[in-house]
Amino acid sequence: MSQTTKEINKVTGTIIVLSWKLIVYAVVIMIFYEGITRGYQFGHDVFYSTAVAEAPGVNMRVTIGEGEKLGDIAVALERGGLVKNRYAFLIQSIFYEYGGSENPVEAGTFLLNNSMTSKEIIIMLRDGITEDELKSEDSE
Repeated sequence: MSQTTKEINKVTGTIIVLSWKLIVYAVVIMIFYEGITRGYQFGHDVFYSTAVAEAPGVNMRVTIGEGEKLGDIAVALERGGLVKNRYAFLIQSIFYEYGGSENPVEAGTFLLNNSMTSKEIIIMLRDGITEDELKSEDSE
């Protein structure tokens, strides 16, 4: 192999190694960016609860069965379009003392609206304000 071929191979090898390093750096930067933006959004969802829709919104009946787990309720609320993020709802439930030993999940049918914040939803579920109680308050 001639000296020129060796130099070309050395330069080519250096370029390939440098290219791989740049690709790895770009991927790491993209992962950091995604992690930071998603982490910020999650924190925002936890600490600044917003409604899914503008008022007046859509009323929805949510039925919670006896012994239903809080995680299942969070999934149902997310699928029903009442909360944006089920994991943020679970963390907020801890903050607002819902689903624990002091305020267990109560069975019943609740009338919720997608213009309610997750905090309002948790308070309604925690305090056990069912659809029947809302109707009796309205009729008085």
